[in-house]
Amino acid sequence: MITRTRLAAGACALLAALTAGLAFPSGAAAGEPTGEDAPKVDLVLDVSGSMRTRDIDGGTRMAAAKQAFNEVLDATPEEVELGIRTLGADYPGDDRERGCKDTARLYPVGPLDRTEAKTAVATLSPTGWTPIGPALLAAADDLEGGAGSKRIVLISDGEDTCAPLDPCEVAREIAAKGIGLTIDTLGLVPNAKMRQQLSCIAEATGGTYTSVEHTDELTDRVNQLVDRAADPVVTPVATEGAGSCAKAPTLESGLYTDREEFGRERWYRVDVLPGQELRASVSVGADRAVAPSYGVLLRAVTVHGREIVRGEAAGDGRTDVISTGLRYPKAEREGTDGEDGDKPAAETVCLQVTHSFAAASGVKTTPGLPLELTVDVVEGPGDADDVAAFGLGRGWWLLGVLVLVGFLAGLLWGWLSRWRFAVWRTN
Repeated sequence: MITRTRLAAGACALLAALTAGLAFPSGAAAGEPTGEDAPKVDLVLDVSGSMRTRDIDGGTRMAAAKQAFNEVLDATPEEVELGIRTLGADYPGDDRERGCKDTARLYPVGPLDRTEAKTAVATLSPTGWTPIGPALLAAADDLEGGAGSKRIVLISDGEDTCAPLDPCEVAREIAAKGIGLTIDTLGLVPNAKMRQQLSCIAEATGGTYTSVEHTDELTDRVNQLVDRAADPVVTPVATEGAGSCAKAPTLESGLYTDREEFGRERWYRVDVLPGQELRASVSVGADRAVAPSYGVLLRAVTVHGREIVRGEAAGDGRTDVISTGLRYPKAEREGTDGEDGDKPAAETVCLQVTHSFAAASGVKTTPGLPLELTVDVVEGPGDADDVAAFGLGRGWWLLGVLVLVGFLAGLLWGWLSRWRFAVWRTN
């Protein structure tokens, strides 16, 4: 048994060492952030009167939020600029107009002074209304400027009480600005209506919704979202596709965002040299009510209209985002270089994006649905580091090593087993 345990431990160590060998440094891709702008997070806390309710771990919702905030402030990464905004914290009266303006910057977005931020949180007391829409607009202003990641984390225990300013429409307006701002929402002891509203807010900007019923859940989730803001992100570049390939913008490798109207198509151009491979993918999101059946089509065609390759996908209403992609390797031909060493001529590939979403009755059709287009032009599969050997890409050699190690380990195990059996018979 001891011998078997040691062998298993040795095999695990060997596999770990081989796996560690995969960690090759990679070059920076086009569109990646430079790291010059710090990531920003604005925590937006509901301090309305309902936060007095005692249903989270024997205490009030406000007490759970304060405890979570204190722990989050202690754990916030140094590189993150963090701020805190409140809604419903100051006005206790019945005047709807005043109550729906009750949002304030408790701690400005910037380098974090943990003691000062904790002191500000300690002064909070559940007070008034729930103006989620106005608070989101103000939080977006708090995060203006800079090219780093921007994230709003909204914590609320109820739906907005300041309609007709629909917070879901506010989130869509923020997303339409193309500033790369994500809104994540957390619902404290949620009901169905609140869950629906907070989910809609998050989905409009590509964020997440989480229901919370315990203090430790709230702490852990907010910590995760703040840490996520510190991760490197690529901010999409706003572009505007054309109605035909001839008028389309020429794109380089990168991540792009656009809007596509219902029943229309978007065209983009990409130049591909011989020996290169074009990889493209597109995602279209339904940020409003649509018919339950839909699809998305991404085509690569020549400037003369001949289809090269396509990617398509269909949905049935279970998800609000649908994606597809394609790959086009352009073969490298002999004699393409000029006599003077000039580069070979590039081929212009036209990318066509079409979707079959249909707006539900009474739903606005403008602006169009948001789409994200990823374009990557890389060296073709002729290079050793990118060849798809047996369909395994760069990992084929690792599989070969693992097979060899497994074979040798099997031989060793068989020899040890026979040796132990021989010793047992001798004894």
